[in-house]
Amino acid sequence: MTNSTPVALVVDDDQAICHMLKAVLQKEGLEVVVAKDGLEGVETFRRRHADVVLLDIRMPRMNGLDALKAIVEIDRTAQIVLMTAFAEVGTAVQAMKDGAFDYVLKPFDLDEIRMLVRRILEIRAMRRDIVSLRRELSERYGAEGILTNNPRMIEQRQTIAKVARSNATVLIQGESGTGKELVAAAIHYGSARAAHPFVKVNCAAIPEGLHESEFFGHEKGSFTGAASRHRGRFEQAEHGTLFLDEIGEISPGLQAKLLRVLQEHEFERVGGGTPIKADVRIVAATNRNLQEMVREGTFRQDLYFRLNVVTLETIPLRDRPEDVRLLSEHFLERFCAENNFVIRGFDTSAMDCLLAWPWPGNVRELANAIEHAVVMCTTNVITVEDLPASITGASEGLADTGNLDATMRKGSLRELVNEFESQVIRNALTRNAGNRSHTAVELGISRRTLLYKLQEYGLASASGDAES
Repeated sequence: MTNSTPVALVVDDDQAICHMLKAVLQKEGLEVVVAKDGLEGVETFRRRHADVVLLDIRMPRMNGLDALKAIVEIDRTAQIVLMTAFAEVGTAVQAMKDGAFDYVLKPFDLDEIRMLVRRILEIRAMRRDIVSLRRELSERYGAEGILTNNPRMIEQRQTIAKVARSNATVLIQGESGTGKELVAAAIHYGSARAAHPFVKVNCAAIPEGLHESEFFGHEKGSFTGAASRHRGRFEQAEHGTLFLDEIGEISPGLQAKLLRVLQEHEFERVGGGTPIKADVRIVAATNRNLQEMVREGTFRQDLYFRLNVVTLETIPLRDRPEDVRLLSEHFLERFCAENNFVIRGFDTSAMDCLLAWPWPGNVRELANAIEHAVVMCTTNVITVEDLPASITGASEGLADTGNLDATMRKGSLRELVNEFESQVIRNALTRNAGNRSHTAVELGISRRTLLYKLQEYGLASASGDAES
């Protein structure tokens, strides 16, 4: 949003009116430029686009109506107020249909001029804010906001950006927790619809019998409990994007009605008979195999083809291991900020556990694991003890790096993890000739944490006193 002084262009062949308006608008904080007729006004606007134009209708060389059309051709967003005599009101009203913002009658009220100019500047400021917000949303939630170091994901991110620029229906397929909603949001906020609503519907969570009302709305009295008119999700998403998550869960009856909306771009509220136009982009997602459901007869083939204009397949986290470290650090920063904690990172053994785990729950499971670790952490780094017990089981596969064979041992998970960590610390101490400071640096933990671990595992004597 710019902080420069707004500019007003006054176009009138009456110099007294020009001087009066210039004085009034300057007091309002505007820079004022004056032109004596329509032709000069158009050329002045061409050189310097004014924020607001005050334009007389009756002028020599080029009248105000012709000047209006010429200015609008230069800039369709130009805000023009016509100044006219009472007898020309009909002409002025028509001119508003051609692009004028409003009109005032001569002799005009200066307070009315001030009010109109203030309203125009407020509207222009709001439009700039919307553009800025749209840019911010696009950067945060658009394709570039999807964090990854994986080559396949980077390529998919480029595809998402390309798809977003179109108006095509999109079907997102993939396992639970792989970020299908994030992809849908990236499509919306990277599109021309970004300034309009992004409405999300979990199809599996809608109570039986309320599907039609939820999607299409209902009229008052259309069924028991319908005490007032209700706008459905399609109306709520007007000019925006409707994200249908778990699309495979909708009933056959609703499938038919959804197909009609996709084909005819209109629907009716429950209990209503008037068709309502639907200017909505559909993005659907599922973790089910819709093609298999079509073969089984549980999902309409024609609806599948309508949804499957563009298909995007999300990639499981186990297939992009380089993103585990990146996303872990991202979630650590996020949850620390939310809880007002200061944790500087993960120690080596904790990160090894995160990298070894196959993440069946994908990114959602990783986020939950990091949030758990942040809550449980009592030092300035995340350790194995801070991670959920289900995750630390991954360290069993790493135990063959020392003399501990966890796969052959019996005992609780906590006991096996402690044995493994003890062995890792002992090996690191050996490599660093007992130097605790160097050992702490290698393990990615503080010296204080290392001393605590040495005492906990009875390794203080084994470390010696080497500190140089």
